Amino acid sequence: MNTTDTTSSLTAESQVKNQIGFVSTVTAHYTMAMRKNKSPGNLATPGADSKTRFGFGALLLALAIAGCSKHEPVAQRAPLPPASVRVAKVETGRSIAREEVVGTVRARERATVEPKVSGRIARLNATLGQAVGAGDVLCELDVREIKARLDQALAQSEQAAKDLERYANLLKQEAVTRAEYDAMEARSRMAAAAVAEAETMLSYAKVTAPFSGVITRKLADVGELASPGRPLVELENPNDLRVEVDLPESLLRQIRMGAKLQIVQEESPSAVEGTVSEIGPAADPMSRTYRVKIDLPKESGFRPGQFVRVVVPAGESPRLLVPSGAVIEKGQLEFVFVVTNNVAQLRLVRTAKRTGGSAEIVSGVSAGETVVTDGADTLIDGQSVQIK
Repeated sequence: MNTTDTTSSLTAESQVKNQIGFVSTVTAHYTMAMRKNKSPGNLATPGADSKTRFGFGALLLALAIAGCSKHEPVAQRAPLPPASVRVAKVETGRSIAREEVVGTVRARERATVEPKVSGRIARLNATLGQAVGAGDVLCELDVREIKARLDQALAQSEQAAKDLERYANLLKQEAVTRAEYDAMEARSRMAAAAVAEAETMLSYAKVTAPFSGVITRKLADVGELASPGRPLVELENPNDLRVEVDLPESLLRQIRMGAKLQIVQEESPSAVEGTVSEIGPAADPMSRTYRVKIDLPKESGFRPGQFVRVVVPAGESPRLLVPSGAVIEKGQLEFVFVVTNNVAQLRLVRTAKRTGGSAEIVSGVSAGETVVTDGADTLIDGQSVQIK
């Protein structure tokens, strides 16, 4: 029997002796009381003696139980053996703060198509969402007036050509002067130019697509009078997109031409990398922001007019880093074990993000402290540790 067992036995023996003495004292008082009740001056009523005996017996039993329960020995837990763990120091680093700014997806190639001459719309080959190729006829105008003007120009040009030929013969015969011949030659050239102008105007009767794309708006219908300055349709190239975003001066300082920025759309957690292609040189007088254009890669999955979030760097700030394995998650709470003098202490922390196997700690630890990175799952707060 070891020293601990001997001490426990002596303690138990002492408690038993005390309980026996306690019971003996109670019994003695009970005997004296019974003798007093049986004296001639204290004649008991029938049944009183049995009641008295029962009462004192119950009291004796209750006191004995209370005395025993008071002196029950409390078992002490043996200390846990040291746990073998791996540790790491809380390191400092630099964190790049980022802000998200809402931008709009636009097609790099977009145009409002309108006629160059006036005329009533005879045909309109355009519907919303229709894909068209470069040079496809979108609209045909009724330009009978231009045709009549062309016919007139052709007739005048033919007559001027005949007159010029006649003047050439007369010049050989010296029937006209050189000046008269030159004037006729100029008149002939003017008639030819009028023909070319009328032919060009007639060609404008067919309105064509300037590039391949999709019709996004239809602004006119057959029978309406079309004229220069009045749009017919809007056309965009959905395969060549970019994001337009307005940035304050504080964020504009953080980017440069050719910089890569992350573009995120609401319905998708994945980001697309875009390239800064244009930076506005002057701020908008109302919003005091600068227009920045970011080219998107082909097949980005975005659509013209869509709202997206542009992730813009907002400068660097210091941060605390620990290995991701050091952070223990319990529901919504996060903890680490900090080792001080080979004792593990549980510490509540708050993390920001985890990248590259490291967790950024916002609060709860200080730079240079030692945290458990391997073996933390089985540790108990206050347990001694042995570092591997």
